[in-house]
Amino acid sequence: MTGRMSAIAGTVRDLGIPLPGRRIDYDVAGKVVLITGGGDGIGSALARTLHRRGATVALVDVNESSLATAERSFESQRVVTVTADVRDRDGMTAAVQTIIEQLGRIDVVVANAGITPPPATLRQIDPDAFDRVLDVNLTGVFNTVHPTIDKVIRNSGHIVVVSSAASFAPGLGGASYMISKAGVEALGRALRLEVAGYGATAGIAYFGMVDTQLARATLDDDEIGRKLDARLPGPLRHRISPDRAATVIADAIARRAARTLAPAAWEPWAWGRGFINVLADGYLARDKQAHDLIRELEDRTTAAAQTNASALTKASRRSS
Repeated sequence: MTGRMSAIAGTVRDLGIPLPGRRIDYDVAGKVVLITGGGDGIGSALARTLHRRGATVALVDVNESSLATAERSFESQRVVTVTADVRDRDGMTAAVQTIIEQLGRIDVVVANAGITPPPATLRQIDPDAFDRVLDVNLTGVFNTVHPTIDKVIRNSGHIVVVSSAASFAPGLGGASYMISKAGVEALGRALRLEVAGYGATAGIAYFGMVDTQLARATLDDDEIGRKLDARLPGPLRHRISPDRAATVIADAIARRAARTLAPAAWEPWAWGRGFINVLADGYLARDKQAHDLIRELEDRTTAAAQTNASALTKASRRSS
C-alpha cells in the first residue's frame, strides 16, 4: 500500500469504519501507563483494566487517601502512586520524574483528571470557580502532557486526553466545563499531529454521562441540575459506568485510536455537530423553559450570595 493510500485507510479507520487487512495494535503488556485522576472514578477503573492487560500503572491524584484506596485494590505489584495536583506545573514535572526514577520509562499517558462544577451562568459564576475548572480540566492536561511527551515519543507510545460530549454539545449552566473540554479537544487534535512524525500517537476520548460521584453531585443532588439533565433526549441521558468508560479508553489505546466516544447515542451529534448545533443553539435561545431555568439558576445564586453576606456580617458583629 502506498503512503497516500495508507494515510487514507488510517483516516477511514479513525472514523470507526472497519477495513480489511492488518490493523495496528498496541499491546500494553509490559508498558508503563501514567493516569491522572487515578484515585477513583474512570481513572481508577482504567488502572485496573490496563493492569489486568499486563501494564504497570502509575496513578497520579491530588487526593492521597483515594490513591491509597486505589492501590490496595491491586492484588499484585506493577503499581506506583504519586500525589500531585495537575494545576501545579512544577509538581507534575516532579511527579513524572518520580515515576521515571521508580519505573524507568513512560509509554502511555492518560490525562483524565477533571472536575464538574455546580451549575452557574457566566454572568454570576465566581471568577475563581471559573479559573479552577479551566486550571484542572484544561491547563491540567497540558501540565500532564508537556513533561511526558518526550518519554512517550522515545517509546513510540500513545497519549489519551479525556474530553467530553460537552465539548461539542450546547449546555445550560455549564459554560466553564464546556469551554474547558472544548479546549482539551483542540489540544488533543494538535498533539496528534505534532507527535505523528516521531512514531507516537495521540487520541481524544469523549464521554456523555458517566455515573461518577462528580456527575451525581451535579445532576442528581442538585435540583436545577436534575432539571437540566431532564432536558436532554432520553438516549443522551444514559449513563455508562466508570468500568465501561475504562474499557472504552483501554480499547482505544489498543487501536491507537484518534478518537473514541461513548455512549454510542452521541455519535450522530458528534458527526453532525456543525449542522445540529446551529439548530440546537437556535432552539434553546428561543425556548421559554430554557429562559426560565436560567432565571431560576441565577435567582438561586443571588439568594445564596445574600445569605453568605448576611452570615459574614453577623459573624463580624459578634467578633467586634
